[in-house]
Amino acid sequence: MTISLVQGLPALRAGSPAAARTALVLHGGGGPRTVAPLVGHLAATMHAFAPTHPGWEGTTRPDSIASVAQLAAAYLARLREHGERDVVLFGSSIGGWVALEMAVQAAADDRCAGVIGAVVVIDGVGAVVDGEPVADFFSLDARGLAEAAWHHPERGYLDPARLTDEQRAIQQANGRTIAAVAGRSMSDPTLLGRLDTVDVPALVVWGESDRIVTPAYGRAVARAIPGARFVEVPEAGHLPHLEAPDATWAAMEPFLAKL
Repeated sequence: MTISLVQGLPALRAGSPAAARTALVLHGGGGPRTVAPLVGHLAATMHAFAPTHPGWEGTTRPDSIASVAQLAAAYLARLREHGERDVVLFGSSIGGWVALEMAVQAAADDRCAGVIGAVVVIDGVGAVVDGEPVADFFSLDARGLAEAAWHHPERGYLDPARLTDEQRAIQQANGRTIAAVAGRSMSDPTLLGRLDTVDVPALVVWGESDRIVTPAYGRAVARAIPGARFVEVPEAGHLPHLEAPDATWAAMEPFLAKL
């Protein structure tokens, strides 16, 4: 399977393409490296595939992809083109938003019947929840981002002075892409009210120390999805699969085992 939306876009792959299930892993603002451990873990039982979203990591973003809804629609179209069935979507941060948008769109489109089999959202942004705003990502410096996104901020802090010019340019370009696709608020005021149409099993996983989007925000998202389960990962922030991988796998496995 190749889900690149633009010719030549890189992707992480692991597991046998002949595996019973395909896992489409959707990264957040930090790019595909942030979901690499998730891809590696899923490879034991699935064919895990994590494409680079267009516009991230120095890649090209076509004008036709200027919103999360358009990105989600493009991924759904590619899944249909490849004849994929029963795909499990895994989405981290902005990728969680893309995954939910894909599930909502698929539920409303007969052409997508059977394409999506389940959704796992990991600290996803995108919804507007009263009293639980998404942190202003664009106002945070490197230290502030680490403190908001990590239970142990020193583990997540990247000293800007240690970045190469190339790394700094990619980081800045990623930020411009986030603003262009997700908006500076990284939210869609219509999303929460549309989640009641999701018709596949859903799991919402959240780091207990996430201050980008709080666990209370995550619970509100889970409540809006029919039958969704919510699991909190202790001693983890916005990227629990990086900060507390064993606890994250333990949170996911009971759900995945029942699919």
